Amino acid sequence: MDEKKIFEEMIKIISPYTKDQALLEKATLDTHILNDLKVNSARLVDVIIKCEDIFGVSVDDDEADKIRTIGDAVKIIKQKLG
Repeated sequence: MDEKKIFEEMIKIISPYTKDQALLEKATLDTHILNDLKVNSARLVDVIIKCEDIFGVSVDDDEADKIRTIGDAVKIIKQKLG
């Protein structure tokens, strides 16, 4: 799966947890999930779990701790999908 498809799927995954959907429309790989999209840290855990389900990967705690931006998540998922 290429980076663009993973990014598009990430937007869908994050969408229910983002209060202001207009922010998602302008999202890039550099968009910070907590600061820019105002997703709270507890919801970020839900996003990661949803990623695991949708992409069929397992994200360990060390990797999860490194996810700050959408690009961070895309990079980890892309590595997992190999």
